[in-house]
Amino acid sequence: MLTRAFVPVFALALAGSAPAQADLLARMDQAATAFRSMSGSMRSVNHTAVIGTDEVESGTLLVKRVKANDVRMLTQLTEPDEKAVAFQGGKAEMYLPKAQLVQVYDIGKNKDLLAQFFLLGFGTSRAEMTRDFTIEQGGEETVAGRKTIRIGLTPKDQKILQHLKKVELWVAPDTGYAVQQKFHQGGGDYRLVTYTSLEINPQIPDAALKLKLPRGVKREIMGQ
Repeated sequence: MLTRAFVPVFALALAGSAPAQADLLARMDQAATAFRSMSGSMRSVNHTAVIGTDEVESGTLLVKRVKANDVRMLTQLTEPDEKAVAFQGGKAEMYLPKAQLVQVYDIGKNKDLLAQFFLLGFGTSRAEMTRDFTIEQGGEETVAGRKTIRIGLTPKDQKILQHLKKVELWVAPDTGYAVQQKFHQGGGDYRLVTYTSLEINPQIPDAALKLKLPRGVKREIMGQ
């Protein structure tokens, strides 16, 4: 469950000249340098190929990059069920209001990798992308009413490829930020995330990135 909620990545081979790709990557590089935080709405489709089902979730997202290796995130999902996920430091916490339960996951050894995935299309520099991915550019597409250019990223790390086959990004060329991400997990499974009403670099206090929990909530340490 946590893996489906957290892990993203990308790739796709279509037309697109090298100069055009260089221009888009340069714009993304500028945007990544300026990126500090974001807020907005999101819609996530988790597709399971073997049974042909889509799990659709929607809600809001807050992300803050405190420093290079310190990325904090809070997702509050409202549909189909209420759920909140906070990512900070070496742990992730998932709050399930109906069960009055917080599930706590130790992600210390994967913290930097997850932070990199959160920032794909927002705070990842061109140098980092070319270091970690084979990049291919697709064509222009309209996503959520925005003109975008699709690019594909194939992970170079064989360990990552075992779990994440490719990522597609739909990037708005006027801002250099992603409007949509698609993470291909193998076997036809994928996670498609579409962002709307994005605000880049809002002031987000640290307290806003923590779960708001009522008294009496149970805590369960996962993996023990």
